[in-house]
Order: sequence, then structure tokens, then C-alpha cells
Amino acid sequence: MRPTRTLVRAIVPLALASVVLTGCGGGSKDSSSGDSTPTGGSSAPAAPAVPSTWPLTGLSAPDGAAETKHSVYIAKIDNTYASKPQYGIGQADLVTQELVEGGITRLAVFFYSKLPEKAGPIRSMRLTDIGVAKPLGAKLVTSGAAPVTLQGLAKAGVKFIDMNNDNVKRVLDGSHDTLHSVQANLTGLAKSSQQKTATRPQDFFEWGKDADFKGKGPATTVNTRISNQSGSDDIWKYTAGKYVLANSYMDPASTYNPDTVIALTVKTSLAPYRDPAGNPVPVTHFEGKGKGWIFHGGTFLPVTWTKDGVEGLPTFTAKDGSPVKVPAGHVWLALVPQGGDAVQAGSVTWSK
Repeated sequence: MRPTRTLVRAIVPLALASVVLTGCGGGSKDSSSGDSTPTGGSSAPAAPAVPSTWPLTGLSAPDGAAETKHSVYIAKIDNTYASKPQYGIGQADLVTQELVEGGITRLAVFFYSKLPEKAGPIRSMRLTDIGVAKPLGAKLVTSGAAPVTLQGLAKAGVKFIDMNNDNVKRVLDGSHDTLHSVQANLTGLAKSSQQKTATRPQDFFEWGKDADFKGKGPATTVNTRISNQSGSDDIWKYTAGKYVLANSYMDPASTYNPDTVIALTVKTSLAPYRDPAGNPVPVTHFEGKGKGWIFHGGTFLPVTWTKDGVEGLPTFTAKDGSPVKVPAGHVWLALVPQGGDAVQAGSVTWSK
């Protein structure tokens, strides 16, 4: 069968990959939060229903387990050959892939239901992360950021945990070079959390069932290319009910094989600074609306995505305007530049 192609095509490569910023910003401690107790008559108010699913996967959770005393942690993990092996990603709930300078990508890896003792290599934040972390009140786990990024995060009220915390530190064990040697102990972060009351964040997607997904097909090989940089193709093979990344940097002992791959075209601009090598720093604006494709079960479904500002949650509609739910499970979310004057377009292609 002849491969099906999307309307989005790659154009011109960005500058070559380069060393990115790892300067440290101020640390952030977990804060306490809770709900007020409603008043009532002589009888005690009914207890709220215990959440029965995990917010980042929609999968069933043991009684009360989805309410925790720690935040959602989003680890900023390098996604270049120098990051091999990437640690801890196999325990993630959700992974978002973002464009950074030099045409390379970085991962924003969501952890909540499981927390690894070793995640990394941990790298620096970008302004892109505001639209990723803000909807869940998540805390970014990072090696630091540029001053412009720190100012933007502070203005947006996005909190982070950096190398001022003992659970985020450089480990020179010979597995990586110095730049890529920062690791995070997310189990340790949770134990040191100051949150007094167990809470549950809102669902990141509107979750549904496999049977409700009306995919077209087949689409068993998917290529989400976020830039034209050589080697930037992410090739997914649908294998035994999962999507397996053919060119992964993940530790073989902890791989992330999602149930669903979602690719969304997003607007991009440039931050008002350059990296140390002089490369412009792109900013992905994960808000507004655009085209997208949901790949699940070896099939695909074209959608329109909508996200109401940086605080909004992404929702999807089909061509006929009907709402589309994401089948419960683990998701890889690729934010693909739609292209323009500032940043070249990526591409999304698939075949049988």
C-alpha cells in the first residue's frame, strides 16, 4: 500500500546541535494544598468519591492511590545521542517531546503513578514548558535555565526543582559526559514533599475506551519529525499492541512503549536570546488550536486540537466536530512545528 502523507512537510534544517544552557535557578519546595470541608446540617456530609483512575493515563488505580502528597513531576530529559542511556523513562505516565535549539529535541517526562530513583540525564528548562506544566500545577525537575526562562516561569507561576535540591545532582559515574551527568531521585523528592493533604490533579486528556476510538488505517509505522536536523526522525513501529521507538536512546531496562502516539502541529517563535553557540532558541506555544493525528491500535485519526491558553487542557474533535477521547493508556505527545518565519516546519508521516 502506498504510504499516506500529511499536509505538513519539513523545509530547511535549523543550526547544528550545540551545547545548551545548564545554569541553575532558585530551587522550589513542594507546597501544601487541600480542600475546605463543606458545612452542613446535623448529619455529616457525604465523603467525596475516591478517584479510581490515574490522571495522566486514565488507567485504573487502586483505592485512593491516585491521591498523593506529591505533585506531578516533569523531568526535563535530554534527547540526543549524548543522553544514551536515558534513565527512568519506562516508569513515566506521559512523555511530551519539544523542539529546542539546533534542531534537536528535549523530553518533558511526566511522573506521578510511579517515581523512579534515577531519572535523566536532566537538562535545562525552556519557555515552552509553561504550557506543558501549568495545566496540572506540575513541578519541573531541571538542571537550571536561562534568565529569560526563569523570569517567564516566575510570571506564569510555574514551580521547579533544580540542583539546589539534594535529589537533583551531578553523578560522574562514567556513563555520560559532565554536561549530561545530572540525575534526579523522584522517590526522594516525593518523600521530602511538604504537601500535607493528599490530592489528585485533573486528567490531562479526556480519557476513553479502545472500543470508542474510530481510527482509520492501517498506520503501523509512524514518523514524527520535529525538525529537519539529521537523525531527527522518530520512527514508531506498532508491535504487539504498543508503539516501539526504533531509534530510542532509552535504557533497555526501562523503555517507554506507549499505547498511543499523538502528533500536534503547533505555533513556534524565537526566545529573545541565543544559546552559548549562537543558535536561536525556539519557543513552542502549546495553546490555541491546530491540526493533529492520534495513532492508536495500528490506526490513525485526524483531529483538530484546542487548548485554552497555557492553563488549558488539550481537547480533540474529529472532522465532523464530534469530541474525540484518548484511549486510556500511556501516551507519547510530539509537538511538531507548523512552520513559519521563525522555525521550519516538521512533518508527520505514516504507512502500513
